[in-house]
Amino acid sequence: MKKTLALALAASTAISTGAFAQEITEFRIGILGGENAQDRMNSYQCLADYTTEALGVETKLFAPADYNGVIQGLLGGNIDMAWLGASAYAATFLQDPDAVEPVLIKVNVDGSVGYHSIGFARKDSGVTSLDDMEGKVFGFGDPNSTSGYLIPSIEIPQYKDGVTMESGDYFGEVKFTGGHEQTIVAVNNGDIDGGVTWADAQGNWEDGYNSGALRKAVDAGLVDMNDMVQIWKSKVIPEGPIVLRKALPADVRETMTALVDGLYEADPDCAYGVASGDTLGFQPVTHDTYVSIVEARKAKIGG
Repeated sequence: MKKTLALALAASTAISTGAFAQEITEFRIGILGGENAQDRMNSYQCLADYTTEALGVETKLFAPADYNGVIQGLLGGNIDMAWLGASAYAATFLQDPDAVEPVLIKVNVDGSVGYHSIGFARKDSGVTSLDDMEGKVFGFGDPNSTSGYLIPSIEIPQYKDGVTMESGDYFGEVKFTGGHEQTIVAVNNGDIDGGVTWADAQGNWEDGYNSGALRKAVDAGLVDMNDMVQIWKSKVIPEGPIVLRKALPADVRETMTALVDGLYEADPDCAYGVASGDTLGFQPVTHDTYVSIVEARKAKIGG
């Protein structure tokens, strides 16, 4: 902890942590959906502890039921920092370009900064590709998810003629499950025939890849990947950004950026929980990385 905080404070300003308390009275971190609220809170508690010591004020974690809860929290000034998906960042930006600033992006084990939407089904269902999903039930996660809705809703209809995301056209039914974990559990339980979630698509399938919702589900004992089969993979998607409210004092933003940037080196276990699996930590990012996602969301959803 001390190494992280020393780096964070040295990288920001030479003032003492007590000075932050004159500017802010608490710091609030929002956590996107993807797994149950308690698991999300547990994964981020170490970051909250580091933040409290770095800023000298109480840190509170918020795990709303859906992505929109975090988006609206950032827009309304009730959440100060969050790791957003690219589409959730686009939604925030389209509603208020001055609300948040992207500062860091997760780095994969191979040094890349992208991930994929992964289509999957139970191995014993006989479904091995989207061709086998005709007439069957297909599950999205959250409407504000990049990999759980935006990208597959654009790319899957390009798979072949006749495929749409309207219930009853190609798929028997297209439905929202509520989140990544819910999609994984629904497929595993046979409640839906196939669905999409996110993963870096690196490492071993049986581990749920190196990072992502499948890896978190494996770690939580929710699924045995040997019971699952991959049926589709999107083109590469830019990892979502860690964002900070622009209205925060500059020294607070600098300290938090440095703290998270140094998290992997100082505490790999904490970084594993925050980043949803194995990574090389985080690196700087700007809005330019997400221009294509903003345009895709504007065209598909409108905001």
